[in-house]
Amino acid sequence: MVDLSRRNFMRAKHVSTPPAIRLPWTVDEKLFTQGCTQCGDCMDACEENIIVKGDGGFPEINFFAGKCTFCQQCVKACKEPLFKPLDAVPWQLTIEIEESCLAKNQVHCQVCQDSCESDAISFKYLHASVPQPEITLLDCTGCGACVAICPESAIKLSTTLLGAEHE
Repeated sequence: MVDLSRRNFMRAKHVSTPPAIRLPWTVDEKLFTQGCTQCGDCMDACEENIIVKGDGGFPEINFFAGKCTFCQQCVKACKEPLFKPLDAVPWQLTIEIEESCLAKNQVHCQVCQDSCESDAISFKYLHASVPQPEITLLDCTGCGACVAICPESAIKLSTTLLGAEHE
């Protein structure tokens, strides 16, 4: 999303940023930002302390602080009708391992695989090379456990929520 308001322009915030990752099970971005009162109850309820106040004061997930356990406490704490049924998929996230990954730079590291409880990250052994990471998207829950533990911050989770306006 490109924000060209004067305040953000003066603060050099006119660059394109990916949409925020909202809480699991949230409705589309537009309905979420229209209905969220920014009360902070979801942040207080989060046992992992990964919900932070983002741009505009709306709650978003910070996977650098830890992983989501899908405990549903944020949903239960919210008094607004901002969530899909809990039996639905919590969120649609994509995961990418960037070129700064140690394994991609021929340094043996597999901490992301070790942290992945759903076994979505594996390493392909290649002849005369350091094993390379592979992601099975269908197995990825989007918990974010791999993000905080990566020593190079090479793992990026992103969302394309319905209603989010971004390029």
